[in-house]
Amino acid sequence: MDAKNEKVRYSDEELEEFRHIIMERLKKAKADLKMLTDAYSVGNEQDTLDTSPTFKILEEGNQVMSKEENSRMAARQQKFITNLENALIRIENKTYGICRETGKLIPKERLRSVPHATLSMEAKMQQYK
Repeated sequence: MDAKNEKVRYSDEELEEFRHIIMERLKKAKADLKMLTDAYSVGNEQDTLDTSPTFKILEEGNQVMSKEENSRMAARQQKFITNLENALIRIENKTYGICRETGKLIPKERLRSVPHATLSMEAKMQQYK
């Protein structure tokens, strides 16, 4: 395709395919977020009252570290959900799949694997130079 005939956006049918991919990822991401949030907000049912004080201190320390890690993972998951929701907005605006640096279409293969991508690989590589 020469520059004159180069596609400037994805067709409505192609956008619908991407919407489906994003909705599936969003559903899974929200379920994962709920699991992570529940893991660090719910108290531990298996108390250590009947065990030695040393074990209890180690166990509580481990619980704190696990909660902190779950909290970090939940924050990352929330960011991912926000990025997916923003991708849905771009689909509605018919700007989905357009690289924000180059203005060219991001290849379908990249969007299928990273549906919230806003940069082509070309633009992404430029960031690291």
